[in-house]
Amino acid sequence: MKAKKEFKRKEHKYIIDSTKYDQFIIDLQKHMSIDKYGLHTIMSLYYDTDDFLLIRHSMEKPAYKEKLRVRSYQTPNNDTTVFLELKKKIQGTVYKRRIELPYREYLKLETTKKLSENIERTQTYREIDWVYKRYKTLQPRVLISYDRLSFFTPDDSNFRVTFDHDIRFRTHDLSLKNGSYGKLVAPEIGVLMEVKVLGAYPLWFVDLLNKYHLRKSSFSKYSQTYTRYIHKNNIEVMTHVS
Repeated sequence: MKAKKEFKRKEHKYIIDSTKYDQFIIDLQKHMSIDKYGLHTIMSLYYDTDDFLLIRHSMEKPAYKEKLRVRSYQTPNNDTTVFLELKKKIQGTVYKRRIELPYREYLKLETTKKLSENIERTQTYREIDWVYKRYKTLQPRVLISYDRLSFFTPDDSNFRVTFDHDIRFRTHDLSLKNGSYGKLVAPEIGVLMEVKVLGAYPLWFVDLLNKYHLRKSSFSKYSQTYTRYIHKNNIEVMTHVS
C-alpha cells in the first residue's frame, strides 16, 4: 500500500500529565486501536530562512501559514524513503502535501537546491518548487524528533489520535543519518496528544476529554524550539546533511 500523499484536516493538541496518561490510554483503547507501526520514532527536519521568517510568521497566527520539512520514520540509509512535505494552515484547516523520494535524492536536492528531474511534475511538486524559489536563503535549520504512538478506528478514517513522547531537538549535526538524539524541547510537559479530525469529535471522545479535564493547547514543536532556544539564546544554526 502506498503512503498517503495529501491530507486535509483539523489538528487539535492537548497536554496530558504523565500521571494520567496510562489510564487515559486504557480508556481510549475501548474505542480505538494502535496502528500497525506501534511506538515509532519520527524525525522532522524543518527548513527556514536566515532570519527564520517562516516560523516567525507562523507564530503571528495569520490566516495563512506554511512550513517546509523533510520527514523520516527511521534513521535512513541512501535507499530509505523520506518525505518532503509542505504543510499549510488556512483559516484553521491543515493541508499537507508531500513527495516521497529516496534519501539519496534528498541529498542531491540539498546540493542543487532543485527538485530532481526524476520526480513527477505534480501539483505538490510545483508548490514545493515555488517555495524554494521564493525563499532564497531556505535551508535546514532544526531537527525535531519524538516517539509516537498512533490510534485509529476502522469506523472513521478521518479521526486519528496520536501521542508524542520525549520531543527533542538539535540545531547542529542536521543529518537524518545520525539518528534522533537531541535535547528535550519542553522537559516539564508530559505527553503531547494530537487529534486529527475532519468533522466533529465522536461523543465518546468528548466524554473522555471531560473525564480527564483536558483542554486544547497551542503547543507547537517548532515554535517552542524557536522561542525557547533559538531566538532566546541567539543560537548560530549549523547545517549538515552528509
